[in-house]
Amino acid sequence: MKRILVIGGSRYFGKSLVTQLRDAGSTVTVLNRGSSPPPPGVGLLLADRDDEAGLRAALGRRDFDVVVDQVCYTPLQAAVARRVFAGRTGRYVMTSTMEVYDPATLPAGSAPHTVPVAEESLDPTRPPLPLGEEPGSPSRADAAHAYAEGKRRAEAVFLHEPPFPYVSVRTAHVLGGGRAEFTGRLAHYVERIGAGTPVDVHRSPYGTSFIHHLEMADFLRWTAGETFTGPVNAASHGAPDVLALCATVAEQLGRRPRHRVVEAGADASPFSFDRAYAMDNGRAAALGFTFGRVADWLPGAVAETARATA
Repeated sequence: MKRILVIGGSRYFGKSLVTQLRDAGSTVTVLNRGSSPPPPGVGLLLADRDDEAGLRAALGRRDFDVVVDQVCYTPLQAAVARRVFAGRTGRYVMTSTMEVYDPATLPAGSAPHTVPVAEESLDPTRPPLPLGEEPGSPSRADAAHAYAEGKRRAEAVFLHEPPFPYVSVRTAHVLGGGRAEFTGRLAHYVERIGAGTPVDVHRSPYGTSFIHHLEMADFLRWTAGETFTGPVNAASHGAPDVLALCATVAEQLGRRPRHRVVEAGADASPFSFDRAYAMDNGRAAALGFTFGRVADWLPGAVAETARATA
């Protein structure tokens, strides 16, 4: 029986992860600011992860076999966690994102050169971001850059002479769950195609990576119980582009999709990309995880979203 702490774990696949860990026989505790109560049989610690003193006080003398960090977005948050959990855990799993590979947010000359993108395509050994250099900007493009760079630099903080065995799980775009899918990105397509409204797309969109929310929770549960370290990509098999996504939505709704091509450099609908960075899931598969196929679960996710938005 493992003692597992989940930082966050109050919504979407984080909630599913917590219940999966509990049902597998682990002693599970969630740490968050109390936005929602944990499921039965799961402990709760209240703390703001940005408050180092408060975090230490909430933890007391507790230690854990595994920490799964669902809500680490910045290098400062990573630096606090690195200090606080040194000597308290035998394994640290950070939920990262495929956006760390996004060529549009990487420094010039450092974009991946092959697709699908494997873990080694991104250098994880850059030194930690100096304190006070938090990324952030109000514009949509800069917000995407800040999110990707925040995750990249958070990974770097943990990977720079890590004080515990460390894994960064680079997640594909997570879909499914109906109303639980709080980003509304799949609902965007269901609503527009259902209403006959054109979907904004790039002239030659590239494919991207997806994973079902329950598969994502299962992957994190599996990762918590393994011993490998370093970055690992988590994605279902298949990388549909936005046109294929629209076709699947339209088939489920019994409608014909309409598209509107945007100018080069302009914003398009979610999951329409003018650059390539779909992920290679070969490392995780070689380590023993069996992924599903996007084509198998996406129609059901669309139907679920349609029912939720009706």
